[in-house]
Amino acid sequence: MVSEKTIEQARFIAAAGRKLKSRMFAIQSGVREGCATCKGVELSMAQVHTLMTIQGCGECTISNLANLLGVSAPSASCMVERLVDKGLLHRERSRKDRRKVVVRLSEQAARHMQKMEEEVLATFVDLVEKVGPETAEKWCEVFARVEQVMAAGEQGKVRDDE
Repeated sequence: MVSEKTIEQARFIAAAGRKLKSRMFAIQSGVREGCATCKGVELSMAQVHTLMTIQGCGECTISNLANLLGVSAPSASCMVERLVDKGLLHRERSRKDRRKVVVRLSEQAARHMQKMEEEVLATFVDLVEKVGPETAEKWCEVFARVEQVMAAGEQGKVRDDE
């Protein structure tokens, strides 16, 4: 049975995570009512997330993108199609395997995502400076441990003694 304190802590952590996520997305200029803009092109938060995911990969196949986003391949394909139509993604045959199609950011989207990433980093630098070095160090230790637990859980082996 899970204790009330554990539930309360989990609720607090989830709420803090949502606030951080909201703040990160709000940093992007033009964010309003769940939409963002990239050089005048209106984007949903799902589209921004897709662009961020592709940015992290450099380029990826539709099936890989679907796995990373946690959606079906047809859903990822539809999202990619909309972003290609907006000039934010390029779709092309893989240089390694001509049977596969890969997607990558357009130059316009890459510049915009780089700017957004710099703004997000600046916001977190400010936050780290405000909480102070001791709290920031604890925060890093906690997140490192969370990453370990999550990675172990994905591999099916969560241990308390890691």
